[in-house]
Amino acid sequence: MTLVILAHPDFSRSVANKAVVGHLQNSGLDIEIRDLAALYPDYRIDSAAEQQALLRHQTIVFQYPLYWYNMPAILKQYFDCVLTYGFAYGTGGDKLKGKNFVPSITIGAPEQDYRADGEAHFRVYEFCKNLEQTAYYTQMNYIDPFYFHGTSPALYSTDEIKNRAETCTEGLVTLLRRLER
Repeated sequence: MTLVILAHPDFSRSVANKAVVGHLQNSGLDIEIRDLAALYPDYRIDSAAEQQALLRHQTIVFQYPLYWYNMPAILKQYFDCVLTYGFAYGTGGDKLKGKNFVPSITIGAPEQDYRADGEAHFRVYEFCKNLEQTAYYTQMNYIDPFYFHGTSPALYSTDEIKNRAETCTEGLVTLLRRLER
């Protein structure tokens, strides 16, 4: 069973993340989705409830849009509140050991922006080093991020974004099916 930690600060206005989540929900996979912004609009995350959700699943997908080359603030708050000493690391902190950590990221800009000579100057993987270290520190199995470009409504039509999201999410579904075995 897969847990999806949805960390879009305004999911109701999202095109790409809505398409990803919708495709996951219709995939036949056994998933639980926790929409952090809906659950915690005040950012007061219930650590105990979130830790229990993590314990129920073998694979955790962190679904979010890339914001200023990083995760949205609510996901950082989630990590700060939920991945605590004695639970995720430190003495007795092995509760996540062996679980799969899967970043799933939507990126507004085109792919050519994410290379050394592009506007972002770095590849997407380089912006995920903090996630990779978090997974290692919590003894989770880090899976290279699933991501796709071209999700900005300022640059692409709603239909283009939805089609791209649905097509690309099939790769995530394939990965999750493989991890469920």
